[in-house]
Amino acid sequence: MSSVRVRFAPSPTGLLHIGGARTALFNWLYARHMGGAFVLRVEDTDQSRNTEEAVEVIFRGMRWLGLDWDEGPDGKGGVKGDRGPYFQSQRGSIYAKYLEKLQATGRTYEDGGALKFKMPKTPGVVKDLVCGDVTFDRTNEPDLVIRRKDGTPVFHFVNVVDDLEMGITHVIRGEDHLTNTQKHLALYEALGAEPPQFAHIPLILNQSGSKMSKRDDGAALEFYEKAGYLPAGVRNYLCLLGWSPGENEEIVPLDQLIQRFELKNLNRSNARFDAVKLFWVNGEYWRALPDAEFEKFTSECLARACPQSSSMEPALRDGLRKIMREKVRTGQELADWFEPYLTEDFAYSDDARKKQFSNPDAIKLLSALLAGFTEISGSLDDAKAEAVCQKVALEASLKPAKVIHLVRASVSGRTVGPSLFALLTVLGLDRVKVRLGRTLALLKEGQLGVAA
Repeated sequence: MSSVRVRFAPSPTGLLHIGGARTALFNWLYARHMGGAFVLRVEDTDQSRNTEEAVEVIFRGMRWLGLDWDEGPDGKGGVKGDRGPYFQSQRGSIYAKYLEKLQATGRTYEDGGALKFKMPKTPGVVKDLVCGDVTFDRTNEPDLVIRRKDGTPVFHFVNVVDDLEMGITHVIRGEDHLTNTQKHLALYEALGAEPPQFAHIPLILNQSGSKMSKRDDGAALEFYEKAGYLPAGVRNYLCLLGWSPGENEEIVPLDQLIQRFELKNLNRSNARFDAVKLFWVNGEYWRALPDAEFEKFTSECLARACPQSSSMEPALRDGLRKIMREKVRTGQELADWFEPYLTEDFAYSDDARKKQFSNPDAIKLLSALLAGFTEISGSLDDAKAEAVCQKVALEASLKPAKVIHLVRASVSGRTVGPSLFALLTVLGLDRVKVRLGRTLALLKEGQLGVAA
């Protein structure tokens, strides 16, 4: 057999669907596993919806996932040329040549200005590496339009031509294309050409059990980039949708994914997209990220999602990022957690108002806390912060947690956040006193009731 050549052939619709991203990933992994070529082909014959911006969405998504293609000027894309990425809109002369060849077989005819291909009425058998042999009854199969009346060739025809011209050996695509394959096999036969091997991968279903569509939440790959997921985490999770690395493993480094990826291990059953599982997988990569890479990645996330953080004191910004790392799992979460520390005029959540400031003893406790922190000499550290909270709790005959929750709500306006004593140390003594004082004053003024 010749060396493996696979392709990813998306249409520029304005988004890269999570299912399309997985198809690209499986093709890329198989090419890298087999030492073959991964070809990118943009199916942009529909000029009514084709734009440069839509094409760039595809390129950006693939670059973000780390999926480099082989037949391009630099392997990075964005340049139209004979060596790829291939654009169907530039291949009209090639399709015209194959149309003439097909017409010469006597198996085409004109109908209403369109050109049709006579489909055979015998059973069509698709020999699939995942689904096995699938037989289609073509007795009543209508003839196939291969050229529209406006002169443009149809998807089914150009798909076959391109796979032939590009020497594609394996077509790895979604199972929803299985019914198209028997039509394509008829075209290969008519052209006297050997078809590639086919591997139709299981569909990705949403939580309701139907095929995941572009309207579903989280269906676009771009969502995860903007939300500050790690590309490696998303890539790893996508591999688990329809393929198994074996040995009940779920977190598998990229080099191991490449080494282990075999078409025989593709699952037959459909995969259900689980956003919670993806979040968990991303968290595993988040925790394992080396410090320097974590700083670089989160700096980019904060610059995009929380640009105000750039004006923070570096020590405060870096300190907050460090103590939040163990509590959050995405860049967007990190940016959200930064919000109360961008200004001293921070807002108070409804939970904080209901659970902490509705306590009739809140003013008395806050007064004692402020006095305790005011008595601290030198800089604040975790031990000093804990000692103040413990003392106030003891004197009020309360469990320390009751005081700790009140302090958190008072210095951040929220009921959740990083470890409190570490947070107080990062904020510094002066800022802690200012925030406690502000909350106490608002409480006394009756301004911290439940928000309307």
